[in-house]
Amino acid sequence: MATTWEAALRDARKSFRSAGEQLVQGRFRPESLRSSSSDLREASLNLGEAAVYGLEGWLLRSSAVPTTPFLDPEIFPWTKVLEAGWQDIRADLDDVLRHRADLPNFQDISRDVASITDDDQWKTFFFLGYGYRSEANWARCPRTAALLEQIPGLTTAFFSILSPGKHIKEHRGPYRGVLRYHLGLMVPEPAEKCGITVGGETRHWAEGESMLFDDGYLHEAWNDSDGVRAVLFLDVVRPLQGSAEKVNNALLKAIAISPFLRDAKKRHEAWEGRFEKIAKATGADS
Repeated sequence: MATTWEAALRDARKSFRSAGEQLVQGRFRPESLRSSSSDLREASLNLGEAAVYGLEGWLLRSSAVPTTPFLDPEIFPWTKVLEAGWQDIRADLDDVLRHRADLPNFQDISRDVASITDDDQWKTFFFLGYGYRSEANWARCPRTAALLEQIPGLTTAFFSILSPGKHIKEHRGPYRGVLRYHLGLMVPEPAEKCGITVGGETRHWAEGESMLFDDGYLHEAWNDSDGVRAVLFLDVVRPLQGSAEKVNNALLKAIAISPFLRDAKKRHEAWEGRFEKIAKATGADS
Protein backbone atom coordinates (compact mmCIF):
# COMPACT_ATOMS: atom_id res chain seq x y z
CA MET A 1 0.00 0.00 0.00
CA ALA A 2 1.28 3.46 -0.86
CA THR A 3 2.52 5.67 1.93
CA THR A 4 0.73 8.90 2.73
CA TRP A 5 0.94 12.03 0.60
CA GLU A 6 2.56 13.83 3.53
CA ALA A 7 5.35 11.26 3.75
CA ALA A 8 6.02 11.48 0.04
CA LEU A 9 5.98 15.25 0.23
CA ARG A 10 8.56 15.22 3.03
CA ASP A 11 10.75 13.02 0.86
CA ALA A 12 10.38 15.39 -2.08
CA ARG A 13 11.09 18.44 0.05
CA LYS A 14 14.47 17.01 1.00
CA SER A 15 15.22 16.48 -2.67
CA PHE A 16 14.27 20.05 -3.51
CA ARG A 17 16.32 21.55 -0.67
CA SER A 18 19.35 19.83 -2.14
CA ALA A 19 18.35 20.93 -5.64
CA GLY A 20 17.92 24.50 -4.43
CA GLU A 21 21.50 24.59 -3.15
CA GLN A 22 22.70 23.20 -6.47
CA LEU A 23 20.69 25.78 -8.41
CA VAL A 24 22.20 28.68 -6.51
CA GLN A 25 25.68 27.24 -7.05
CA GLY A 26 25.03 26.54 -10.74
CA ARG A 27 25.43 22.78 -10.37
CA PHE A 28 21.80 21.68 -10.81
CA ARG A 29 20.89 18.93 -13.29
CA PRO A 30 17.15 18.19 -13.73
CA GLU A 31 17.83 14.48 -14.02
CA SER A 32 19.09 14.52 -10.43
CA LEU A 33 15.44 14.76 -9.37
CA ARG A 34 14.62 11.34 -10.81
CA SER A 35 14.08 10.04 -7.32
CA SER A 36 14.45 6.34 -6.67
CA SER A 37 12.03 6.67 -3.78
CA SER A 38 8.98 4.45 -4.20
CA ASP A 39 7.14 6.83 -1.89
CA LEU A 40 7.44 9.60 -4.48
CA ARG A 41 6.37 7.38 -7.34
CA GLU A 42 3.44 5.86 -5.48
CA ALA A 43 2.08 9.27 -4.56
CA SER A 44 2.51 10.47 -8.19
CA LEU A 45 3.88 13.62 -6.64
CA ASN A 46 4.11 16.59 -8.95
CA LEU A 47 7.62 17.91 -8.39
CA GLY A 48 6.36 21.40 -9.06
CA GLU A 49 4.11 21.14 -6.00
CA ALA A 50 7.06 20.09 -3.89
CA ALA A 51 8.90 23.19 -5.09
CA VAL A 52 6.31 25.31 -3.29
CA TYR A 53 7.86 24.26 -0.01
CA GLY A 54 11.41 25.01 -1.07
CA LEU A 55 11.94 27.84 -3.54
CA GLU A 56 8.56 29.38 -4.33
CA GLY A 57 8.73 32.22 -1.82
CA TRP A 58 12.14 33.29 -3.07
CA LEU A 59 10.97 33.16 -6.68
CA LEU A 60 7.93 35.32 -5.96
CA ARG A 61 10.09 38.03 -4.43
CA SER A 62 11.71 38.28 -7.87
CA SER A 63 8.44 38.39 -9.82
CA ALA A 64 8.40 40.97 -12.61
CA VAL A 65 4.59 41.09 -12.48
CA PRO A 66 2.15 41.54 -9.58
CA THR A 67 1.58 38.64 -7.20
CA THR A 68 -2.10 39.49 -6.73
CA PRO A 69 -4.87 36.90 -7.26
CA PHE A 70 -5.94 38.43 -10.60
CA LEU A 71 -3.64 40.25 -13.03
CA ASP A 72 -4.20 42.50 -16.02
CA PRO A 73 -4.08 40.21 -19.09
CA GLU A 74 -2.48 43.00 -21.12
CA ILE A 75 0.86 42.36 -19.42
CA PHE A 76 1.12 39.68 -22.11
CA PRO A 77 0.70 41.14 -25.64
CA TRP A 78 -0.37 37.77 -27.02
CA THR A 79 -3.66 37.92 -25.10
CA LYS A 80 -4.94 40.45 -27.64
CA VAL A 81 -4.00 38.06 -30.45
CA LEU A 82 -6.08 35.31 -28.85
CA GLU A 83 -9.00 37.63 -28.27
CA ALA A 84 -8.91 38.70 -31.91
CA GLY A 85 -8.96 35.05 -32.99
CA TRP A 86 -11.37 33.72 -30.40
CA GLN A 87 -14.06 32.83 -32.92
CA ASP A 88 -11.60 30.64 -34.82
CA ILE A 89 -10.78 28.87 -31.55
CA ARG A 90 -14.50 28.54 -30.83
CA ALA A 91 -15.00 26.91 -34.24
CA ASP A 92 -12.37 24.29 -33.32
CA LEU A 93 -14.06 23.80 -29.96
CA ASP A 94 -17.43 23.25 -31.64
CA ASP A 95 -15.87 20.46 -33.72
CA VAL A 96 -14.39 18.88 -30.59
CA LEU A 97 -17.70 19.06 -28.72
CA ARG A 98 -19.32 16.83 -31.32
CA HIS A 99 -17.64 14.07 -29.28
CA ARG A 100 -18.02 15.63 -25.84
CA ALA A 101 -19.04 12.34 -24.20
CA ASP A 102 -15.84 10.70 -25.50
CA LEU A 103 -13.49 13.38 -24.17
CA PRO A 104 -11.39 12.46 -21.14
CA ASN A 105 -12.37 13.52 -17.66
CA PHE A 106 -9.63 15.63 -16.13
CA GLN A 107 -8.85 13.09 -13.41
CA ASP A 108 -8.51 10.36 -16.05
CA ILE A 109 -5.47 12.19 -17.42
CA SER A 110 -4.13 13.93 -14.32
CA ARG A 111 -4.60 11.79 -11.23
CA ASP A 112 -3.63 14.59 -8.85
CA VAL A 113 -6.97 16.37 -9.49
CA ALA A 114 -8.99 13.41 -8.21
CA SER A 115 -9.32 15.20 -4.86
CA ILE A 116 -11.27 18.06 -6.46
CA THR A 117 -13.22 16.25 -9.20
CA ASP A 118 -14.34 12.64 -9.41
CA ASP A 119 -17.19 12.63 -11.95
CA ASP A 120 -17.61 13.07 -15.70
CA GLN A 121 -18.58 16.75 -15.56
CA TRP A 122 -15.14 18.28 -16.21
CA LYS A 123 -13.96 17.31 -19.67
CA THR A 124 -10.62 18.19 -21.27
CA PHE A 125 -9.01 18.31 -24.69
CA PHE A 126 -5.24 18.69 -24.31
CA PHE A 127 -2.87 20.36 -26.73
CA LEU A 128 0.25 20.74 -24.58
CA GLY A 129 1.49 19.78 -21.14
CA TYR A 130 5.00 20.66 -19.90
CA GLY A 131 6.82 19.71 -23.07
CA TYR A 132 4.46 16.97 -24.22
CA ARG A 133 2.48 18.03 -27.29
CA SER A 134 -0.50 16.06 -28.53
CA GLU A 135 0.20 16.05 -32.24
CA ALA A 136 -3.17 14.48 -32.99
CA ASN A 137 -5.13 17.15 -31.12
CA TRP A 138 -2.87 19.85 -32.57
CA ALA A 139 -3.82 18.65 -36.05
CA ARG A 140 -7.53 18.41 -35.22
CA CYS A 141 -7.64 22.10 -34.23
CA PRO A 142 -5.39 23.89 -36.75
CA ARG A 143 -6.76 27.38 -36.09
CA THR A 144 -6.19 27.06 -32.36
CA ALA A 145 -2.76 25.49 -32.89
CA ALA A 146 -1.66 28.39 -35.11
CA LEU A 147 -2.52 30.84 -32.34
CA LEU A 148 -0.88 28.77 -29.61
CA GLU A 149 2.35 28.77 -31.63
CA GLN A 150 2.55 32.53 -31.03
CA ILE A 151 2.63 32.32 -27.22
CA PRO A 152 6.10 32.49 -25.61
CA GLY A 153 6.56 30.59 -22.37
CA LEU A 154 3.52 28.36 -22.90
CA THR A 155 3.67 25.24 -20.71
CA THR A 156 0.09 23.91 -20.74
CA ALA A 157 -2.88 24.31 -23.09
CA PHE A 158 -6.25 22.59 -23.31
CA PHE A 159 -9.98 23.13 -23.67
CA SER A 160 -11.56 23.06 -20.20
CA ILE A 161 -15.24 22.09 -20.39
CA LEU A 162 -17.62 22.24 -17.41
CA SER A 163 -21.04 20.61 -17.58
CA PRO A 164 -24.13 22.24 -16.04
CA GLY A 165 -24.09 22.06 -12.25
CA LYS A 166 -20.36 21.32 -11.97
CA HIS A 167 -18.49 22.79 -8.99
CA ILE A 168 -14.70 22.45 -8.75
CA LYS A 169 -13.71 22.31 -5.10
CA GLU A 170 -11.42 24.89 -3.54
CA HIS A 171 -7.77 24.07 -4.15
CA ARG A 172 -4.48 25.67 -5.08
CA GLY A 173 -2.17 25.06 -8.01
CA PRO A 174 1.04 23.11 -7.60
CA TYR A 175 3.53 25.85 -8.43
CA ARG A 176 3.48 29.66 -8.73
CA GLY A 177 6.27 29.77 -11.29
CA VAL A 178 3.49 29.82 -13.88
CA LEU A 179 0.38 31.97 -14.34
CA ARG A 180 -3.06 30.72 -15.34
CA TYR A 181 -4.95 32.15 -18.32
CA HIS A 182 -8.53 31.58 -19.47
CA LEU A 183 -10.11 32.73 -22.74
CA GLY A 184 -13.90 32.56 -22.62
CA LEU A 185 -15.23 30.46 -25.51
CA MET A 186 -18.64 29.23 -24.43
CA VAL A 187 -20.31 31.04 -21.53
CA PRO A 188 -24.01 30.36 -20.90
CA GLU A 189 -26.39 33.10 -19.83
CA PRO A 190 -26.69 34.58 -17.36
CA ALA A 191 -22.91 34.91 -17.09
CA GLU A 192 -23.18 35.35 -13.31
CA LYS A 193 -24.15 31.68 -13.05
CA CYS A 194 -20.59 30.72 -14.00
CA GLY A 195 -17.67 32.03 -12.00
CA ILE A 196 -14.34 31.59 -10.32
CA THR A 197 -13.09 32.83 -6.96
CA VAL A 198 -9.34 33.30 -6.53
CA GLY A 199 -7.90 34.48 -3.23
CA GLY A 200 -11.34 35.71 -2.14
CA GLU A 201 -12.00 37.68 -5.36
CA THR A 202 -14.75 36.53 -7.73
CA ARG A 203 -14.83 37.05 -11.49
CA HIS A 204 -17.03 35.80 -14.35
CA TRP A 205 -16.02 34.68 -17.81
CA ALA A 206 -17.19 36.38 -21.01
CA GLU A 207 -16.91 35.02 -24.52
CA GLY A 208 -13.89 36.40 -26.35
CA GLU A 209 -12.40 37.96 -23.21
CA SER A 210 -9.23 37.11 -21.28
CA MET A 211 -8.79 36.30 -17.62
CA LEU A 212 -5.35 36.01 -15.98
CA PHE A 213 -4.80 34.84 -12.43
CA ASP A 214 -2.38 33.24 -10.01
CA ASP A 215 -3.64 29.74 -9.27
CA GLY A 216 -1.25 29.53 -6.34
CA TYR A 217 -4.03 31.18 -4.35
CA LEU A 218 -6.90 29.06 -3.10
CA HIS A 219 -9.53 29.06 -5.81
CA GLU A 220 -12.73 27.34 -6.88
CA ALA A 221 -14.93 27.45 -9.98
CA TRP A 222 -18.54 26.61 -10.77
CA ASN A 223 -21.13 26.37 -13.51
CA ASP A 224 -24.60 26.76 -12.02
CA SER A 225 -26.20 27.38 -15.40
CA ASP A 226 -28.10 25.00 -17.64
CA GLY A 227 -25.47 25.13 -20.38
CA VAL A 228 -21.88 24.06 -21.02
CA ARG A 229 -19.07 26.44 -20.05
CA ALA A 230 -15.80 26.13 -21.99
CA VAL A 231 -12.55 28.10 -21.92
CA LEU A 232 -9.12 27.84 -23.46
CA PHE A 233 -7.01 27.04 -20.40
CA LEU A 234 -3.30 27.97 -20.49
CA ASP A 235 -0.36 28.05 -18.12
CA VAL A 236 2.50 30.38 -19.05
CA VAL A 237 5.83 31.01 -17.39
CA ARG A 238 5.72 33.81 -14.82
CA PRO A 239 8.06 36.67 -15.79
CA LEU A 240 10.88 36.80 -13.23
CA GLN A 241 13.92 38.97 -12.67
CA GLY A 242 17.58 38.05 -12.36
CA SER A 243 18.67 34.53 -11.44
CA ALA A 244 15.11 33.58 -10.46
CA GLU A 245 14.29 33.19 -14.15
CA LYS A 246 16.97 30.53 -14.62
CA VAL A 247 15.94 28.75 -11.44
CA ASN A 248 12.31 28.71 -12.54
CA ASN A 249 13.19 27.34 -15.97
CA ALA A 250 15.21 24.55 -14.35
CA LEU A 251 12.33 23.64 -12.04
CA LEU A 252 9.89 23.55 -14.93
CA LYS A 253 12.21 21.14 -16.73
CA ALA A 254 12.29 19.00 -13.60
CA ILE A 255 8.49 18.95 -13.49
CA ALA A 256 8.44 17.80 -17.11
CA ILE A 257 10.39 14.64 -16.24
CA SER A 258 8.58 13.91 -12.97
CA PRO A 259 6.73 10.60 -12.44
CA PHE A 260 3.45 12.54 -12.35
CA LEU A 261 3.93 14.02 -15.82
CA ARG A 262 5.14 10.74 -17.28
CA ASP A 263 2.01 9.07 -15.97
CA ALA A 264 -0.23 11.80 -17.40
CA LYS A 265 1.44 11.45 -20.79
CA LYS A 266 0.88 7.71 -20.80
CA ARG A 267 -2.77 8.14 -19.87
CA HIS A 268 -3.33 10.75 -22.56
CA GLU A 269 -1.70 8.62 -25.24
CA ALA A 270 -3.99 5.73 -24.26
CA TRP A 271 -7.02 8.00 -24.65
CA GLU A 272 -5.74 9.27 -28.01
CA GLY A 273 -5.61 5.71 -29.31
CA ARG A 274 -9.22 5.09 -28.28
CA PHE A 275 -10.43 8.43 -29.63
CA GLU A 276 -8.71 7.90 -32.98
CA LYS A 277 -10.80 4.77 -33.51
CA ILE A 278 -14.00 6.61 -32.58
CA ALA A 279 -13.17 9.53 -34.87
CA LYS A 280 -12.49 7.24 -37.83
CA ALA A 281 -15.64 5.23 -37.22
CA THR A 282 -17.81 8.34 -37.18
CA GLY A 283 -15.95 10.26 -39.87
CA ALA A 284 -15.00 13.05 -37.43
CA ASP A 285 -11.60 13.50 -39.06
CA SER A 286 -12.94 13.63 -42.60
